[in-house]
Amino acid sequence: MSYTVHEVAELSGVTIKTLYHYQKIGLLMPERVAENGYRYYGHKELKRLQQILFYRELDFSLENIKNALDNESDRLNCLYEQYSLLKAREQRLANILRTLEETIQHEEKGVPMSKEKMFNGLNQKEWEETIAYQNEHLQKEYGYEIDTSEIDAEVMNPKASEAVEFMSFMAASLKNGVSANDKSVLDAMEKHIKFMQQDMNIDAMGFAAQTRFLMTDDFHREMMEGQQTGLSYYICFAAESYAAK
Repeated sequence: MSYTVHEVAELSGVTIKTLYHYQKIGLLMPERVAENGYRYYGHKELKRLQQILFYRELDFSLENIKNALDNESDRLNCLYEQYSLLKAREQRLANILRTLEETIQHEEKGVPMSKEKMFNGLNQKEWEETIAYQNEHLQKEYGYEIDTSEIDAEVMNPKASEAVEFMSFMAASLKNGVSANDKSVLDAMEKHIKFMQQDMNIDAMGFAAQTRFLMTDDFHREMMEGQQTGLSYYICFAAESYAAK
C-alpha cells in the first residue's frame, strides 16, 4: 500500500514542507514519484520516518540522523539503541522532576533546601552526553576513551566557563584582525595555560602540541571552526608564539 505526501503528513504529524525537506537532503526518499509529480511512500518509508522522529526526540541533528540510519542495516538494533537512549533521558527527567518536586515542597513550607539537593539531576547528564560524542570519535579514531564514571559537574562547570571565556576572546580577536602575536592574545594564552595547570601537568610547549592536534583532528577542528572560521589555526599559531617566548 502506498501513501501520498498528504496522507503521510496526516499520519505522522510531520508537515508536508518538512517531508519535502527530508527528501531534498536525502533523509527520507519517496518509494516512487509518479509522472504527474505526486510522491508516494510505502511501509518501508513509514518505518524510516518513525525512526527519524525517535531520533528527533533525542535532539539528533538531521545530518547525524541520516548517518545513523544509513550506517545501521539492522532496524531492530537501531530501535534497541533508540530505546536505551530514550530510557536514559526518561531517567534524567525523572531525577530532575524529583528535585523540582522537593523544591516546590520546601518553598511551600518556607524551609530552605540544602544546597546538596538543589542541583540533583541537573548538569551531570549534560556532561556525560557531551563527552559521549567526543568519546565516540576518540574511540573510533585513536582507540582512546575519556573516563566518565566519576564526572563531577561542580568541578567541570568552572573549567567549561573558563574555556568558553578563552575561546570567545580568541574568536573575537581573530574576527577583529588582532595578530596572533599581539600582547593581549599572548596574555590570554598565558592566563588559560595557568588555569589548566591547576589540575593538569601541561606547559606552554605541551599546550602548543595539544592545539596542533586539535587543528589537525577533524572532530575538534570543526567544533572550533563552527565558532569562527580559522579559529583552530589562530589558536595554534598563538600557542606556538607563546611557547617560543
